[in-house]
Amino acid sequence: MVSGRLSGFIVNELPKNIVFLVWLGINIFLFAFFYQKYNDTLVYHYSFILLGPALPLARAPAAVLNFNCLLVLLPICRNLLSLSRRACMCCPRRIRRILDKNIKFHRMCAYMIVLMTLIHYFAHSFNVEYMATAHDIVISPTDTPAVRQLKLLKQHLTAIGNLPNQTYLNPIRNKVWPVGAVFLLTGGWTGVIITLSLFFMVTSSVEFIRRSYFEVFWYTHHLFIVFYSFLVIHGIGMQVRSQNNTLQHNPIICAQVPPSAWNTNPNCSTTPTFVGSQPMTWKWVIGGMVIYVIERIIRLVRYSQPVKILKVIKHPSKVIEIQMRKKGFFAEVGQYVFVMCPDLSNLEWHPFTLTSAPEEDYFSVHVRIVGDWTRGLNAVVGADSADGNEVLPSWKMPRIAIDGPFGTASEDVFTYPVAVCVGSGIGVTPFASLLKSVWYKNLDPEKELVLKKVYFFWICPETHAFEWFGDMLSHLEQQLSEIGRQDLIEYNIYLTRGWDAKQAKAIAAHEEDERDVITGLEQKTHFGRPNWDELFRNIGQTHPNTHIGVFFCGVAALSHQLHKMSNKHSGNGVFFHYNKENF
Repeated sequence: MVSGRLSGFIVNELPKNIVFLVWLGINIFLFAFFYQKYNDTLVYHYSFILLGPALPLARAPAAVLNFNCLLVLLPICRNLLSLSRRACMCCPRRIRRILDKNIKFHRMCAYMIVLMTLIHYFAHSFNVEYMATAHDIVISPTDTPAVRQLKLLKQHLTAIGNLPNQTYLNPIRNKVWPVGAVFLLTGGWTGVIITLSLFFMVTSSVEFIRRSYFEVFWYTHHLFIVFYSFLVIHGIGMQVRSQNNTLQHNPIICAQVPPSAWNTNPNCSTTPTFVGSQPMTWKWVIGGMVIYVIERIIRLVRYSQPVKILKVIKHPSKVIEIQMRKKGFFAEVGQYVFVMCPDLSNLEWHPFTLTSAPEEDYFSVHVRIVGDWTRGLNAVVGADSADGNEVLPSWKMPRIAIDGPFGTASEDVFTYPVAVCVGSGIGVTPFASLLKSVWYKNLDPEKELVLKKVYFFWICPETHAFEWFGDMLSHLEQQLSEIGRQDLIEYNIYLTRGWDAKQAKAIAAHEEDERDVITGLEQKTHFGRPNWDELFRNIGQTHPNTHIGVFFCGVAALSHQLHKMSNKHSGNGVFFHYNKENF
């Protein structure tokens, strides 16, 4: 068992953990390096005296923010990911599968941005208060000599810049209320806008809002345009300042001398001069911004390319199938596209897995009618007026724009000798393309394929969920039988709930029938939930010394369970490589 867990860790966990540790190490290094720089560097000595520990505590997270604001855009540049996936086809599978964690990495960077923003924001809040209240310092007779010296020094440092040809250290030049001072500084009011934009983006990204109110998530997430626009100009005020004449005026020595005696001390006779730190954020984020702009330009080009809707099919269970054709369009197994309908919105692009095989002369998506946008699409394509499975005419169809296709983990399915494909509910859609492509590729008896066996599991919550997909499975089952490859795909369909006592009696009465009473397939439906522990053990024993690809699309709870089983049952020559669809 220890060997299995170790093998599972090496196969499924080690590559992504290495990437995580490298990313985390860079973040820790940047924080530590810049904290030390602003805490101990000679040129920031007077700034540290004026502001205290809040200075390095504000600047260190700023460096981490810059790094993650560069990275956070890259995982959502889908064309970049697809290009990287194709470029890595010669790499080991475990390396390519790191690209499937793009959304998780995007969230990791976002969480780090939120954390560093909070530290940066509150540290600078103290800095602004210290700079504003430096004009109100009062020397008390009860002050100790050390406190008196510090207050006198802060008074003097704040006053530098009032005379002609003097450069200032304190960017707040007049007595002002600290809250008001925030909006007098470029870094202050831009920081407020940046923080508010980030707040709305993060709060609208929680799973409940994404699932139930996708439009809210979609529109508020575009506040990233505001976020980056003000992030670039956030530092142009150069409020954090450093001394640029430390050779003529040593701040460590002079900080111990009363400012009134500076003129008599050879190390302090020259007035200190200060210069603002040059803004660096734009240098960090410009690369990611350029790549993302290119990404959007590609989407704009694809938006203008015509897409012909061949037909629309209304399936049971509130599912419609849209078959389309586009010049130059070619997709691999399991890839997905973004669909936009100008009649509904010029901004909303929604992801859908392709359900057609690469060998077919059209591409298709299956759309479940569950939200405002999908209900609108259902109406504009005329599916509301269709009866049963009537094929709707292609004339008077709305304009559709397609962006993609984009790569997913399913592209690697044909590189494994054995594949375990698990779909939960509507998560079965990626495997429609895969199963059809398996049949097409086996039509040529002279073509030797790596993939020899497919175990297909479909976990459905209710009987109606079978209706729209059952016809395709039945047709595929018949086609595989005609070419003598009925053993190539083993169906395992599980109905977890949704039957009553009457249906249970009907199921029992037809137990001996040649075909399943629910799906119409030769392979019978199972009732309840799969025993994954036993299933993985049996598959491993059936295929010793084999790399087995596990592909899943569906709910997170089942994904966690399958991931755990893949790790647990890897070992003794059998390796379960876990792949989860993300889009």
